[in-house]
Amino acid sequence: MHEILGPEATGGCGSGGHECGCGESGSTTYPELDARAIPHAIRHATIFGALDAVAVGSAMVLVAPHDPVPLLAQLQERSGSGFEVEYLERGPEAWRLLLTRRRG
Repeated sequence: MHEILGPEATGGCGSGGHECGCGESGSTTYPELDARAIPHAIRHATIFGALDAVAVGSAMVLVAPHDPVPLLAQLQERSGSGFEVEYLERGPEAWRLLLTRRRG
């Protein structure tokens, strides 16, 4: 799992003590998912699966081939205000967004 989403996505790994036993050290960078490499037919499902693994208070960076407005609308329907969205880059080659899971 850490190879895909990084240690922050599984809760204990990104926290100071790094208690999961995976052998990796804690990190201050967020995992990045490059959606451009995911087949279109399974892209949204893959992104939602990755977002489900992001711990409360942590985040992931999504790299998309276009402005992911339809995905963000689906995310809003699916999780309400469960994620904060911040654009880090707005094209033209890629759109990079920081998606932070909000605390309850």
